[in-house]
Amino acid sequence: MDLKRVALNKEANSLIVQVFRLNGLLLHTADNLVSKFGLTGARWQVLGAIARAGQPETISSIARNMGLTRQSVHRVVREMEAEGMLAFSDNPLHKRAKLVMMTKKGEAAFLAALELQGPWVKALSDGISKQRLVDANEVLQAISKRLEDQKG
Repeated sequence: MDLKRVALNKEANSLIVQVFRLNGLLLHTADNLVSKFGLTGARWQVLGAIARAGQPETISSIARNMGLTRQSVHRVVREMEAEGMLAFSDNPLHKRAKLVMMTKKGEAAFLAALELQGPWVKALSDGISKQRLVDANEVLQAISKRLEDQKG
């Protein structure tokens, strides 16, 4: 192992470890925050991806937009369909890749979670300047882009 090389990447390594830790904490906290609506952090993410798209999406599109595997999103979507939060519709562009959309039950759960999200995000970001948040977001987007480019 080249210790000089490791030392040169100390800041980047530290950031990556912190992002992993943050991801775990966010998912755990999100699970607790929205569990009363029949959601988990993963389910909330799926609903958010559908809402951001503004139209029904395929499981593959949802997974791509979330940076997750199709298989993990497929499992969550199937669970949510069984509970009446999501439904499938025919996709005019592809016979087998159905479109996923929120049902009234899913939409109600998502809107209820959004009501809690505002105060939660405010509490998490309180005392951090807007510029620091913008800078952090730009760094994370740059690293995400590089990882996406590496996937090919």
